Amino acid sequence: MNPRAGYPGERRFYPGTRWLRWMWLLGLGILLLWPLLSRPTAARGPVIVGEVYDTNGHPIADVRVTLLQDNRPTAETHTQQDGRFVLEVPDPRAEDAHLLFRRAHYTDQKLSLPPDAHHQLMAGQPVELPPVRLNRRQTLAFWATLGIFLLMLGLIASGRLHNTMAALVGTSLIFLVSYLGRLFLPDLFIFDFEAAVHYVDWDVIFLVMGMMIFVAIVERTGLFQWLAFKAYRVSRGKAWVLLPILMAVTGVASAFLDNVTTMLLMAPISVEIALALSMNPLALLIPEVMASNVAGVSTLIGTPTNILISSYAGISFDDFLLHLTPGVLLAFLGLILYSEWVYRHELKAATLLSPELVQKLAEHAHITDPVALRKAGWVGAGMLLLFILGEHLHVEPAVTALVGATVLLLWVRLDIEEMIEAVDWTTLVFFISLFIVIGAVREVGIIDMVAQAIGHFVGQNKALAMLTIMWSGAFLSAVVDNIPFTAAMLPVVGTLTGHIPGAEDKALYYCLSVGSAMGGNGTLIGSSPNLVTAGIAERAGYPITYSEFLKRGIPAVLITVTLAGTWLLLHFLGIGP
Repeated sequence: MNPRAGYPGERRFYPGTRWLRWMWLLGLGILLLWPLLSRPTAARGPVIVGEVYDTNGHPIADVRVTLLQDNRPTAETHTQQDGRFVLEVPDPRAEDAHLLFRRAHYTDQKLSLPPDAHHQLMAGQPVELPPVRLNRRQTLAFWATLGIFLLMLGLIASGRLHNTMAALVGTSLIFLVSYLGRLFLPDLFIFDFEAAVHYVDWDVIFLVMGMMIFVAIVERTGLFQWLAFKAYRVSRGKAWVLLPILMAVTGVASAFLDNVTTMLLMAPISVEIALALSMNPLALLIPEVMASNVAGVSTLIGTPTNILISSYAGISFDDFLLHLTPGVLLAFLGLILYSEWVYRHELKAATLLSPELVQKLAEHAHITDPVALRKAGWVGAGMLLLFILGEHLHVEPAVTALVGATVLLLWVRLDIEEMIEAVDWTTLVFFISLFIVIGAVREVGIIDMVAQAIGHFVGQNKALAMLTIMWSGAFLSAVVDNIPFTAAMLPVVGTLTGHIPGAEDKALYYCLSVGSAMGGNGTLIGSSPNLVTAGIAERAGYPITYSEFLKRGIPAVLITVTLAGTWLLLHFLGIGP
């Protein structure tokens, strides 16, 4: 008997449960009261207000603004996230007053107050300064960060370390250089831990975590195995009919669930069906994972890259559906035709199953918990509705995912410890570490340099900018995992969106979505679902080699990105708004 199970009717009690409950309540109280506790107090005297921007027009946070009166510092404040600052003047009688703006990785700037500022301060009136712009400067921290970033990408691309381990190495090196390196050379300082945490997009972290819990509950019902077997029954054993059906099931599932989870569920049953048909499982697995990468583009939650883009650019669930679905359908159709042609020999050689084998497959593909599946369906429908209406109701996707997962956990009454263990914490740690490394890249100005280079190339040409973002994303995502690539490119696209006429429709973000996600089909390391599928295939005795995937993947990228990109160009430059 399991000692933790207890006796029938006995209430389970774990040591520390009451302490843990009080800690949760304390944390919730702090979270709710923090906006009130951290609200700045009203200024008691005359003030100087202003805004600080970089040369690209982006607000700069945490700039130290010092008031110098008679060459002595008399007051100090820091800019907020929007670049604004309010500085109280302790002695408005001093006529010799200057402001000193100082921040790491920027050139110090000393600014004289306007001629009439003294009289305004003496009269108790606020002095509003014109926007202040700070110039970037390249220090040793710039080159150290660039080297660490390239090292991390190299470790990910080479496969020498797990993606999460590579990101952790990058994060650790960033902190080592910042904290220990500056003891010898001050210019090696990148940022401190507090600044690093600000770069972590917690909306993404909690959205992914909530969806993982939801999918873990759905997985227990046997839904995906049942769908895969039904696909075989519908195809009547004809492999050339079975392939597009499995691709469609995978694509639809990937549009509303994380594509990594979709492949974890679809790949094992697909291998079983392929072996029963006496065909190479790769003829099903490779098209399925490519379909996952392509179809997931159409929704906010379909790919990790879309989650990143949505959080950064404020693109809603229905915006993705409206602007990307037609292009995704075109690309998906092209991918099906391409897969049918590439694997025509394997599909033709497949044999029909005997009734005994069909019965054996059916035993492993049935709904194991219809009650839980019914409850998950109701909760999932509510979550989908909130995803679609979230922008109008001001509900963040992360809130929808967390609330939906919690409601389903309470309704189904599953073991919370088991469900928490089902969360892929490795992926979440990868995201957090990646955000910190990309934050360092942004902090030292590498992103600004790339944005300026692309901006000089595309000029004011929106069409050229769309093509550049899309195809650079497609090819670079084939070399590097598309998640870190997308995270690094978002600030670049943000800068271009603010400078190119007509780009305020966020067309460049949709181009980044198409290029990065579909470009992941180019190589085995291009996306996380590729690596997950390769692991399952290897355990089944059919390893996917880098060269095999490259040979099949590059033409697929050219076909799908061309079709989806054509739609985007027509939609945003021709027939679209």
